[in-house]
Amino acid sequence: MERCAWAESAVEYRAYHDDEWGVPLHGDDALFERLALEAFQSGLSWITILRKRENFRGAFNGFHLATVAAYGDDDVRRLLADAGIVRNRAKVEATISNARVALAQPEGLDRLLWSFADPAAGPQRPATIADIPATSPASAAMAKELKGRGFRFIGPTTAYALMQATGMVDDHVATCWRAAPSGR
Repeated sequence: MERCAWAESAVEYRAYHDDEWGVPLHGDDALFERLALEAFQSGLSWITILRKRENFRGAFNGFHLATVAAYGDDDVRRLLADAGIVRNRAKVEATISNARVALAQPEGLDRLLWSFADPAAGPQRPATIADIPATSPASAAMAKELKGRGFRFIGPTTAYALMQATGMVDDHVATCWRAAPSGR
């Protein structure tokens, strides 16, 4: 079974590629988790985040928006002391702030994020991993809109990674088994 080349280097990558990456994801809490994890990944390798993912889920109460939005100073201290997650104050505080901002969105986080996906576009099927962009006009627009609404730690690259991870774009290479109609 041929996969996208990036998925072959670790068992965690293979599982993530085969089961999640590029699969449409909905739900405010589920999308908040992905938004938070993509922000924590900034400057690190994705494998680091994947290996700590269950710890993140435990530390952030399953990324339940209302719960994380209610976090206070004691929670920030608790998270910064948790060796099972990435202990970066700016990212921890941004995650809490982003939960508060997400709850304030009248259309909800799911509808807001998915408004940047183009359902008519369909997969473009890059020939190789080198053909996959790091950003797109849609991810730049998403990042600009989210920043304008008060979200933090979201630039065009992070927004594009979020779009890939949640199926808003599908960048499985043309030879990948997931690119075939039966792979979706």
